[in-house]
Amino acid sequence: MGYIVPADLARKMIDAGEAKIFMSTRDTLIRAYMAGAILTLGAAFAITISVQTGVPLIGAL
Repeated sequence: MGYIVPADLARKMIDAGEAKIFMSTRDTLIRAYMAGAILTLGAAFAITISVQTGVPLIGAL
């Protein structure tokens, strides 16, 4: 992993933000739906592991 100059990092962040601004509504909604689905699966797995093992800390990992 190489070092990135802060100015280059800032430029890349600005470019990424600009790309998101011009993204279509359809693509934005698809990405939002998929992000929600991934979060839901993660929460469901964490709860399942916590209940099955009886150790909530393991579910939090």
